[in-house]
Amino acid sequence: METTKYVIKYKLDGERRFEFAQLQTGSEEEARAALEKIHTSDEVISQIKVSKAL
Repeated sequence: METTKYVIKYKLDGERRFEFAQLQTGSEEEARAALEKIHTSDEVISQIKVSKAL
């Protein structure tokens, strides 16, 4: 399966953060699933923006 490197910009408990991830489609749902794997369930993930990494 082809994946592309994306940068995910988001807020974690109100603090701006970003992560790089290999995603298939770059959809917000796919990005949220990737973020939920690295953060605990009590942390609030919001304002997700996904774009292709340069």
